[in-house]
Amino acid sequence: MNKIEKHARQWKPNVTVAAIVPRGDRFLLVEEEADGRIVLNQPAGHLEHDEHLLDAVRREMLEETARNFRPQSLVGVYLYPHRLAADITYLRFCFAGSCDEADPGRELDEGIRRTLWLGRTELEENRERLRSPLVMKCIDDYLAGRRYPLEVLDRSLFPGSG
Repeated sequence: MNKIEKHARQWKPNVTVAAIVPRGDRFLLVEEEADGRIVLNQPAGHLEHDEHLLDAVRREMLEETARNFRPQSLVGVYLYPHRLAADITYLRFCFAGSCDEADPGRELDEGIRRTLWLGRTELEENRERLRSPLVMKCIDDYLAGRRYPLEVLDRSLFPGSG
């Protein structure tokens, strides 16, 4: 097998970002359609080509909640296999931060039904509605105080980052 064939067969995870936004004892979530179900998730989505992780989480938050997000820390990095497709694995970068109020004139992404604020107890009571176990894992890690400085994510190779 030559290098090109080997590279084409190399396993690559789907890189995603997610946002944890606390307000008192509640967290901002989205209710969305996924895999034929109505589920609860953090505002989250896929990293796009030539996009930095911080730009991706800001973009996804805006698209899914109509809110501007200000990431303040990295909560964790998670590797998770898709529950229905054995050949898909997600590599999720979860960020904690704050956000503005929703822009009432901005539409939410297709598939997003609404945003809501739920506490951990409410999430536990709706565990079967969580998009994946990562939703609760990220919140539990946040509640456990896991915070890493954003400086661990190098921006030096991205255009305009100086």
